[in-house]
Amino acid sequence: MLPACAANSRRLSNPCDDMKGTYILAIESSCDETAAAVVKNGREVLSNVISSQIALHTLYGGVVPEIASRKHIEKINPVITEALAAAKMSLADMDAIAVTYGPGLVGSLLVGVAEAKAIAFAANKPLIGVHHIEGHVSANYISHPDLEPPFLCLVVSGGHTHIVMVEDYGTYRIIGRTHDDAAGEAYDKIARAIGLGYPGGPKVDALAKQGDPNAIAFPRAHIEDCPYDFSFSGLKSAVLNYLNIEKMKARDVASRGAQEASEAGEASAKPGELARHGVPTGGDAEGTEACPDTFSDGVTKADLAASFQEAVVDVLVTRTIAAAKAEGVTTVAIAGGVASNSALRNRMREVGEANGMRVVYPEPILCTDNAAMIGAAAYYEFLRGNVADLTLNAVPGLKLGER
Repeated sequence: MLPACAANSRRLSNPCDDMKGTYILAIESSCDETAAAVVKNGREVLSNVISSQIALHTLYGGVVPEIASRKHIEKINPVITEALAAAKMSLADMDAIAVTYGPGLVGSLLVGVAEAKAIAFAANKPLIGVHHIEGHVSANYISHPDLEPPFLCLVVSGGHTHIVMVEDYGTYRIIGRTHDDAAGEAYDKIARAIGLGYPGGPKVDALAKQGDPNAIAFPRAHIEDCPYDFSFSGLKSAVLNYLNIEKMKARDVASRGAQEASEAGEASAKPGELARHGVPTGGDAEGTEACPDTFSDGVTKADLAASFQEAVVDVLVTRTIAAAKAEGVTTVAIAGGVASNSALRNRMREVGEANGMRVVYPEPILCTDNAAMIGAAAYYEFLRGNVADLTLNAVPGLKLGER
């Protein structure tokens, strides 16, 4: 049964004044984090437990879906037990059980959905299916309790790059999206190409702070008739082309050195000699490429990282602010894993404030996948009466706004 105040889902400060509060146990397992949280009234996090698999998947240079699924099975019960204990509550105290059911890796989603359905059935609690991206948007409600729709949100992660108009709780309109790679995916690919490894986003961001963002003028794609859409495949290709040209130049230098050494009666160039001339001689266990610290034109690896990041941040900020102006909103939010990127946060705040807009984003722990954000989104579904039955299933390709 819905609380008596369900009709008034727009109230923000203690939405159910006449009740003890609405407590939701939330579960997130869409990719490689096993997470559980207890959230009160959609805004107050009583516990937020995350079991990360980053160290495991780093060995392979990225997430391996089958390994992720198996690790979820191992971790999900202990994580939920820990979340309830940290909140000093029990299943009996929960008003509903929430779970991410899409989009994401199907095996990973199935673990969370099966767990949530079992708990909801055993404890006789309502079951709420939550869209993963709606969860990311809702993370902003936790970090900014006074935030309420309407506002514009840039959702940017390893799997998604969307500009979303949040018209009301649970009501979204996509006005911009990527046509190919997500921004976070581009970060991971470039990080591997320059020898940084996985996860690429934080490592590129850290290295970029040491470089010149204007060292290389990488392209910014413009989509005809889609002014708020993105494309990062051309940028990715431009970076890889730059690296390939540098490799060929370095090989030419090394080849000439080897020929001169041969003519002088010396031994052929060995891998150590090739590396000394900046020629890659192989990657490492993380699937990364070898990359020199300085290229033939004097540009450093840090310069390249900074120039790549500048191109990404430039288009993300420019198009988001333009979309906000067109929609007539004065609040802009950022969400998703890439929302923790320092350059993006700083630039969006600077440009937004210069245009008279309020810019908000979650604290870093709420940018990456977590269950607290799922609990926040689930609360408003609960108030609307959007509960699921036990036929709820994982939907890996779930689109924003679908139910």
